[in-house]
Amino acid sequence: MVAPKYLKFTWGLLRSALSRKVACWVFLSLVVIEVIIFIPSYQSRKRENLRQLELVSQELLWATRQEAMKGVDIQALFQKFANQFNADSVIEGGALYQASTGQLVNQFGDVPPLFAQPPDPQHPITELHSQGQRYDVASMTLGFTPRDQYIIVVRHDSSGLQADLYGYGWRIAGLVVLIAVVVTATTMVVVGRLVIVPILELRQDFLRAGEALTQAEPDREVALKTLALIQDDELGEVVRSFHDLFHRTRSAIQARHQTEQALREAQLKSDQLLLNILPASIAEKLKQGERAIAQNFEQVTILFADLVNFTCLSTQIPAPELVCLLNDIFSRFDALVDRYHLEKIKTIGDAYMVVGGVPLPHDRQGGAIIDLALAMRSALAEFNQDNHRNFQLRIGINTGQVVAGVIGIKKFTYDLWGDAVNIASRMESHGLPDKIQISASTYALVHDHYPFEYRGKINIKGRGEMDTYLL
Repeated sequence: MVAPKYLKFTWGLLRSALSRKVACWVFLSLVVIEVIIFIPSYQSRKRENLRQLELVSQELLWATRQEAMKGVDIQALFQKFANQFNADSVIEGGALYQASTGQLVNQFGDVPPLFAQPPDPQHPITELHSQGQRYDVASMTLGFTPRDQYIIVVRHDSSGLQADLYGYGWRIAGLVVLIAVVVTATTMVVVGRLVIVPILELRQDFLRAGEALTQAEPDREVALKTLALIQDDELGEVVRSFHDLFHRTRSAIQARHQTEQALREAQLKSDQLLLNILPASIAEKLKQGERAIAQNFEQVTILFADLVNFTCLSTQIPAPELVCLLNDIFSRFDALVDRYHLEKIKTIGDAYMVVGGVPLPHDRQGGAIIDLALAMRSALAEFNQDNHRNFQLRIGINTGQVVAGVIGIKKFTYDLWGDAVNIASRMESHGLPDKIQISASTYALVHDHYPFEYRGKINIKGRGEMDTYLL
């Protein structure tokens, strides 16, 4: 169980772009630091190796000085050294030069040139050349006169020096890489557990929080895994701040959703109430800001219906019962108005007013009104049978020009104005119980489709005598 968990942890670190950047920077920083430390160490080792070669030349020079002090000729002494030259020695050759003239006096092996003149016997001059394969040391001998002063130049084989430095460099480089890898891996484990893993989990929690805040059900619980990773440091403060922000934002969104839902319900109720008062098209105009709404209609058909002797009945039964009876009857009439796609205008007491062709055109306004009148009479008959009553309707219908609209700013209603409305009302008031009386204008519109009986002329207030018909 531990191995898969460790592999999953390692794989997660390798997949993380942040962890890869941290690893690269840590590794490169360690390598740079080690290189900075290595360069002086490399130069120091190089100087030490060259110093070892210089000691060989110094031994030769010291021996020369000792013999010269005993009176031995330096040239003969140098020739003696040349005869003793060993090919396996680090000394590949030497040369003896006259100090005053720079003339070559004697030599052996690979002859080095006189590349520079030492200032005094205590300060030899060196030169490393031929890609580090040769190392020349020039030293001045002691003499009693200027003619006795010579310069001995010894050439050393420094190829072993280069091999040693290469080996040293590779060993240091391997050690640097090993240290960098170990320190980087250790850093990544520590940083991974303390920083990378919490950041990755925080990223996932951000996604979960975003989904929770945008989904249709904001009340559903969300499992945020960073709750188990909260630490007592700056990252822990960030995690705590995130959780606090998430819960506050979620609470605000939930409150907003509740408010929006309440507003939608209130708006729906308001719209429904408005539609119970006004036609849909007129209600929409009012919601858009229009106030004085009025429109002329050239031809509409108006129906007035009245319950016969209902006023007398109102004195005989309790008011609540009377209201219930009237509500039952008018509710049946409302359903019929919707069925025939007509517009109920209003009720006044026991009177019921309907119009066809307002506010939207109606293909057969006159026929639809006649059909409604017949259906209203049948509906009242059913009501009488169900409630053991004997109500009768008196219905009047007229067709003509009207103006329809909404006026006022309080308790406004959609209403009709015009002579055609008055005539329709007179058709009802001068009608007969359980009869449907229409004017000549309506008769001209529908007489081909319904059987009518000519009633004769009746005197209409303000209009005189008018022809009327009974359905």
